[in-house]
Amino acid sequence: MRIAINGIGIAGPTLAYWLREFGHQPVLFEQAPTLRRGGYVIDFWGLGYEIAERMGIMPTLHRNGYEMQTLRMVDARGHTQAKLELKPIRELLDGRFMSLARADLSAALFDACSGIPAHFGCSIAAIDHLPRGCIARLSDGRREQFDLIIGADGLHSRIRALEFAPLRCVETALAAYVAAFRTRRYGRREELAYVSHTVPGQQAARVSLRDDETLVMLVCRANKIGADPPPHKQKAALRRAFGEMRWEVPELLERMDASEDFYFDRVSQIRMPRWWSRRIALVGDAAACPSLLAGEGTGLAMVEAYVLAGELQRHGADFARAFASYEARLRHFVASKQRAALGFLGFFAPRSLLGLAARNLLVNALSLRFVARSVLAKSLRDDIVLPHYLAARA
Repeated sequence: MRIAINGIGIAGPTLAYWLREFGHQPVLFEQAPTLRRGGYVIDFWGLGYEIAERMGIMPTLHRNGYEMQTLRMVDARGHTQAKLELKPIRELLDGRFMSLARADLSAALFDACSGIPAHFGCSIAAIDHLPRGCIARLSDGRREQFDLIIGADGLHSRIRALEFAPLRCVETALAAYVAAFRTRRYGRREELAYVSHTVPGQQAARVSLRDDETLVMLVCRANKIGADPPPHKQKAALRRAFGEMRWEVPELLERMDASEDFYFDRVSQIRMPRWWSRRIALVGDAAACPSLLAGEGTGLAMVEAYVLAGELQRHGADFARAFASYEARLRHFVASKQRAALGFLGFFAPRSLLGLAARNLLVNALSLRFVARSVLAKSLRDDIVLPHYLAARA
């Protein structure tokens, strides 16, 4: 089948790779003019890691990634309040745990799609349904016919808005905002460590990257920002929200003003009654975003893409059965990850000083191996087995 994929992030190229492996003809579309660069750093483990191994991209990811050693929380003067050594977590995962820029993962996945048609600066703007296919009306005015169309276009999915608006699909706002940016030649570096300062309702964090870059992340509860600011007012909203924080925050806000690599969004989940309709399906954040703070969204997106491609291979021309099987296999698993993610905001931005003290106490306790094993073992384990599908090009 000829299959259009809207979005070249994580889910899109993962899906395209496996669709080609299983004998289909994927075509990628992306609204942005090029692959996105920069952005925030993710932790990568679990089933997403296993899929990356099956795709043969782990050597590239290891070259570009980091084996972070420490998570350190500091007070306004930079003194350590809580510290978590990450080695026990890596041991729990048999060493299959790393951190890397989301953009580097996206680039490695896209490079694995060499030869698959990919159109940047062009996305699916509308869909017309036919008895035996559908027409994608593209943003550049062209029309192309496909057997299926897949929305892999993220939290604010265009495909979801086009096809699923009549259904009760809900973006559940988690009452928080997140921003990230990169800056060069920042004087304070601490290699292989996440360093953060938290006050009730807000957190500022930094991590040192290669090439003398520093990634900065700002998280705050929604009441600090108010209504969604338009793009040209987002930095001003953050300056107001974080203006009274101490530690390194004043200098970080100055760096933010000069940064062109800037990300800002509300923290949300997507919960839908179904992930497919007619010849259209959703994958990744477009279908079931767990929220940026969940920590495993990229891995979930890769799992969904892999299983969707595999079920299309398993059911042949019966795409409706394939879509239904894809959702049935993953619905409970993804929902459990979304439920677990609801508690993460309290880690990043506790509501009160008491909540902040409790978080710091937990972080210090987790540095003890026996505590880490008893508390984290279950949350780090994925409760499904990744299927094996027969590749057409075996």
